Amino acid sequence: MNPITNIPFTAQIINMCAAFLLLIAFSMLSQRRILTLINLFALQGLVLSISTAVVAFSSNQEHLYYSAGLTLVLKVILLPWILHRLIHKLNIKWDVETMFNIPTIMLIGLALVVFAFNLAAPISQMSGTITKSTLGIAIASVLLSFLMMITRSKAVPQVVGFLAMENGLFFAATSATYGMPMVVELGIALDVLVGMFILGIFFFQIRVAFDSLDLKHMEKLKED
Repeated sequence: MNPITNIPFTAQIINMCAAFLLLIAFSMLSQRRILTLINLFALQGLVLSISTAVVAFSSNQEHLYYSAGLTLVLKVILLPWILHRLIHKLNIKWDVETMFNIPTIMLIGLALVVFAFNLAAPISQMSGTITKSTLGIAIASVLLSFLMMITRSKAVPQVVGFLAMENGLFFAATSATYGMPMVVELGIALDVLVGMFILGIFFFQIRVAFDSLDLKHMEKLKED
């Protein structure tokens, strides 16, 4: 009998969502257009929401339905809308600038994926969840998002990288332990939302002071 047929259908959907999340993480890592980057972040949130809902259905974890709904509202609708409004108000039309060329960044990303799978292997063996096979992808998504954040020279792509890294951490929590308690998830969601408003004000202040969102200006200010 084909071993693939022994895998429950819900587990196959979860694995497919995990593969999409990894693909989106690489797409965000190589993306140069700021609007496309935000749209990819929204797509990542949608896939994460679907995966969480399927995990809730397959494991009878009712609190994960609320997590999926919260992810849908916050990560797919609200935060992308705020980011689109922000770049419209700031009149941002430039492409995403990277500190290294894209092929080099992608090679580093591949190395991080290999590291993530080796790191997750012993942890997955101890986990009893239906999503334990996706833990490596979850850790890889976190590392790829962190790599995207530190290799961008502009403020907005760095914020998108931070938000994507939070998505990866949420997926890792779902993979390892069927998610975090609802109170913790609501607290994190509130922190992310408040942080976005604060960062929006911070972006406007940088734009007024330097007429640019390049963080190199902040380094020059520190040197002075």
